[in-house]
Amino acid sequence: MADMGVFRDAVLVWAAGGSGELARELAGRVGVRVVVLLEGPSDAAAVSALAARRGRDLAAEGVCVLAMGGAMSVGRFVQLLGPPGLGLRLVGLCDEAEFSFYARGLERAGAAREGFFVCVADLEDELIRALGTDRVAELVEAEGDLRALQTFLRQPAQQSRTSQQQLRRFLGTKKGRKIHYGRVLVEALEADHVPGPLDDLLAVLRPPGGLWPG
Repeated sequence: MADMGVFRDAVLVWAAGGSGELARELAGRVGVRVVVLLEGPSDAAAVSALAARRGRDLAAEGVCVLAMGGAMSVGRFVQLLGPPGLGLRLVGLCDEAEFSFYARGLERAGAAREGFFVCVADLEDELIRALGTDRVAELVEAEGDLRALQTFLRQPAQQSRTSQQQLRRFLGTKKGRKIHYGRVLVEALEADHVPGPLDDLLAVLRPPGGLWPG
């Protein structure tokens, strides 16, 4: 039986200019209700990690968590998945600086803005502020990246930045690091310190029937 990952891959092929036939077929067969539009895979890792912490299986609930590969792609995905295309419910996160791309894309497609939440800089910045820089540094050490962080902090370009800015930049200096820490930072959060945009996103992803895991 096809799963949500196959549907997600089919959508990415469609958005890249391929045929949308498979995505259309799978949307019904997989039971897709909602698509979470995210800028990148680190955002997807964070959303999936928080859902798992709360006992949620988003794929089983008909929710597709989709990393678009950048905010400028949102218009294309909204056209394919929203009212002009598959007619699915769309929600997501975006960075404050990229909100205009989302606003235009949703307006042109006749899709609602409700369910889209804005991070001040980006989701990593929200997570670092929620945890505090000392706790994030502890997590970096626990993950075996302390030496890499210390080397990074000695760079002249980092001297004028705040600790929060330094850590945010550090997470993006190696391929795969942002994705890894998207999960690590979320798993380290106190239950009542989840960043607002991320918490709000999970809140609107109410399971079918409105019943939360017990």
